[in-house]
Amino acid sequence: MTEQNTRSEEFQIHGEELVAKIKELVRQGNIRRISIRNEEGRILFEIPLTWGVVGALVAPQLAALGAIAALISKASIIVERVDEPEKPGK
Repeated sequence: MTEQNTRSEEFQIHGEELVAKIKELVRQGNIRRISIRNEEGRILFEIPLTWGVVGALVAPQLAALGAIAALISKASIIVERVDEPEKPGK
């Protein structure tokens, strides 16, 4: 069984940049979860990502994010990344 380290990053963005930033993050591939928070810190949307659940299953969520982006001026994106442990000998 391999051990995985998880780390979080936070990005401050404007509403109109939300969908583009989420698409960029999803393409990176080592993300476990993406959360969207409003200016008050309340979670508006959460997308759990796993290896097999990227393509078609994320598309409807991106459409919903577009609607949310139209309603907010500023947001925070919290990204949970999975760092694979180094293999012995490398």
